[in-house]
Amino acid sequence: MKAWQKGLLLSCSLLTGLAVQAADGVTLQGKLTQGSLIRGQAPAGATVLFNEQPISVTADGRFVFGIGRDASLQHQLTIIKPDGARDIMPLQFANRQYDIQHISGVAQKYVTPPAEVTARIQHDNQKVRQVRSTLSDKTAIFAQPQRPAEGRISGVYGSQRIFNGEPRNPHYGLDIAAPVGAPVLAPWDGKVLLADDLYFSGLTLIIDHGMGVTSTLMHLHAIEVTVGQQVRQGEQVAEVGATGRVTGPHLDWRINWLQERLDPQLLLAD
Repeated sequence: MKAWQKGLLLSCSLLTGLAVQAADGVTLQGKLTQGSLIRGQAPAGATVLFNEQPISVTADGRFVFGIGRDASLQHQLTIIKPDGARDIMPLQFANRQYDIQHISGVAQKYVTPPAEVTARIQHDNQKVRQVRSTLSDKTAIFAQPQRPAEGRISGVYGSQRIFNGEPRNPHYGLDIAAPVGAPVLAPWDGKVLLADDLYFSGLTLIIDHGMGVTSTLMHLHAIEVTVGQQVRQGEQVAEVGATGRVTGPHLDWRINWLQERLDPQLLLAD
């Protein structure tokens, strides 16, 4: 099969979310769309490049990669097998449409944080970026995730508000509305990287699931684990809250592959 034919096969088949045979000995699972995490299997001992950059591969050939909300739609995966053979697979991702809301007449104090908290916000951002750079050999990410809270979906990935004609940052998580004190569970096994009170996200947990993939759990009422602690999928790690810049109690669940912000909803069975 020609390289461009492989790319066409992947762009069609992976939109279903089913595992497909992408090349000889290579399987990919996930949806080829913006915001998606793709999990792959290559021959043991293979090297994997995503857009010509090497990515982490387990000893048995498993790997992950993903693209963000507004990423380019054309990418390339290269598999270098132990015998030196190279499979080059063009990947055509699908464009997404997001919920964009235009709101006028909003008081500026509700749109822009006060100048005196600028330094704190920058410090928070630096801290979060650093922990999201973690590359561990954990492999929990290859399991099906568990939804971290029960409740109505009140906000979705990619949505954006434009206040008084000024675009705000898009929303990069899945909001689950629930009462203060409701349990928050670990979506996968992992290690706690951060447990802190941040300006925008309030009480915040970041958990490493391996291969550069982390979960962020935000606006918490209470945190029940500590940095460095190992947690199991389904274990209660926190309580739903309304801390940080929010209008009501809910859990904001975010998934990152390193610095790429991904859509948790694409990984859920429902």
